[in-house]
Amino acid sequence: MEGLWIRMPASAMHPHLEATLQPEGLVSSLVSMTDEQAMWRVQMNDDHQAFARLVARWEKPIFRLCARLTGDIHRGEDLKQEAFSKVFAKRKDYRATSKFSTWLWRIALNLCYDELRRRQRLAKQLVDIGLEEQHVATPEFASEQPGPDLRLVQQEENEAIRKALLSLDEELRTVVVLRFCEGLKFREIAELLDLPESTVHSKTAAGLARLARIIEPGFRPPKT
Repeated sequence: MEGLWIRMPASAMHPHLEATLQPEGLVSSLVSMTDEQAMWRVQMNDDHQAFARLVARWEKPIFRLCARLTGDIHRGEDLKQEAFSKVFAKRKDYRATSKFSTWLWRIALNLCYDELRRRQRLAKQLVDIGLEEQHVATPEFASEQPGPDLRLVQQEENEAIRKALLSLDEELRTVVVLRFCEGLKFREIAELLDLPESTVHSKTAAGLARLARIIEPGFRPPKT
């Protein structure tokens, strides 16, 4: 590898620049950069290392979002892959004035909405020809390896939550998932969905109330 590096007199190169140009300096630079800086490198230089850093940082949150909105871990994985493929394909469209995370969430949400609308169209077609829609795979939720009895209870609770989430309309489901599953702040959700923050508050409360009535009648949801 030594032949790949151009040797310069120590006095001709700034110490910080020299450190950055070394392999370990490049790795450190990638780790310390912000999402926006990494995306700028992807946009301007097709930097695959910077893109890999973004994928590593965001693949789990995007997978969770897609799996919870569609109710299907397998389609959630596919949609996650599609989201990052679209990020790279649309890299020239990214505007450095906006947060990378907001741009990524929007791409993933739009893919989920397209999937849900595709299912609705398919369901209507199946009904029109007298067929029943096929069963949708149940998402798997991570656990801490509990005992068999506790695992069964958790599976039943997760299934109840999954069905309750899927019973909500797209917008209510989205705000609930973003707020309570992904931990976004109300202002972040408002920016992402292009809604007033007060509307996000009210939709979150409505979504929680509806979930509570479905999962446990008589349960009073926490204040948002």
